[in-house]
Amino acid sequence: MNLFTISDLHLPLGANKPMDIFGGWDNYVERLEKNWKKLVNDDDTVVIGGDISWAISLAQAKPDFEFINNLPGQKIILKGNHDFWWSTANKINEFLTQNKFDTIKILHNNCYSDESIAICGTRGWIYDGTGERDQKVILREASRLETSIKMAIDSGVQPIVFLHYPPVFAESVCQEIVDVLKKYNINQVYYGHIHGKGIYSIVNEFEGIKLKLVSADGVDFTPVYVSACNKFEKI
Repeated sequence: MNLFTISDLHLPLGANKPMDIFGGWDNYVERLEKNWKKLVNDDDTVVIGGDISWAISLAQAKPDFEFINNLPGQKIILKGNHDFWWSTANKINEFLTQNKFDTIKILHNNCYSDESIAICGTRGWIYDGTGERDQKVILREASRLETSIKMAIDSGVQPIVFLHYPPVFAESVCQEIVDVLKKYNINQVYYGHIHGKGIYSIVNEFEGIKLKLVSADGVDFTPVYVSACNKFEKI
């Protein structure tokens, strides 16, 4: 069994908002499906790091979830800044159950572990928001990340962190997120959010933390191998 990750699928099957108006995104749904099926087997796990669907409601997102559910492997998803369909954990889980999307689980104030590694993470937040609301969101996201990581550590397994927003980009640092990563000696982080010309400003290492961009267009719409693994269970 293997663990993979990819972010920012921006699926348009429920909402008519295809990304192929942007350079490099032509036929991206077909390319994603083809590349995914080449690499991922049914007993593998794929973390999808947010910006999953352009839909604005769970009902509208249903075709996108059908597409994801029918791809090989188990999928663990987290929220991105464009996932306007995202609701409460209870409502999302109810939606997944009612529609028999049984290969999809959410990463939200929890983590998933096998006997050696754990999938931890949260959305994260922007760096340049100085308003009171931004500070509240940053602190909340840092707290969610810490909760997820502590669950793994308390269970005696090594956390691997998945975020939507990069904790470091160009000259900007989300210090609250970085502080949590350093507090728990996290050295492996995968993130999305960055596209196009922004890809050339990514940071691959920061103060001993290895950072890997896995936005779909940055990895040629191909899931990225993370580690060998066994079956993941929710903690």
